[in-house]
Amino acid sequence: MTQTQERSRTFTWSDPVAGAAHIGRRGGLELLRAMIAGELAAPPVMHLIDMSRMEADEGRVAVELVPQEFHYNPLGTVHGGVLSTLLDTAAACAVHTTLPAGVGYTSLDLNVKFLRPVTVASGTLRSEGTVLQRGRRTALAEARLTDARDRLVAHATSSCLIFPLDQPA
Repeated sequence: MTQTQERSRTFTWSDPVAGAAHIGRRGGLELLRAMIAGELAAPPVMHLIDMSRMEADEGRVAVELVPQEFHYNPLGTVHGGVLSTLLDTAAACAVHTTLPAGVGYTSLDLNVKFLRPVTVASGTLRSEGTVLQRGRRTALAEARLTDARDRLVAHATSSCLIFPLDQPA
């Protein structure tokens, strides 16, 4: 019988309802920049998987993650769900940067291609999402995930539904 060494991880997050109250009251780019500046709390998922460093410009968002053991699947590589979350975050948030106050979005689909395995040795991962096309009701975005050596490790396309939000009272 092999003996394993136990590891643990603790993280904290802010009340997500408080952050959600700002949705629709600010344009998407303004909202994301407020999160980056620390004026608004980051969503809990960023703390859950330990995403760090976000950049946002009109039609473009980048997020980073340093792969850790707690991201691993049974094969000893970073789980595809973690990689997909990075790609989805970058692509969908890129769409968000193009939206004015009072307009929301949700992902309709995410098509991911995994190109190489990712481990802690891969170094910092960078997911950069860009809007390819945005219409009145839908948007198409892509995201590229690269490792510390700037090798493409995964690619995704995402369609988002765009809709008016109920105006706050």
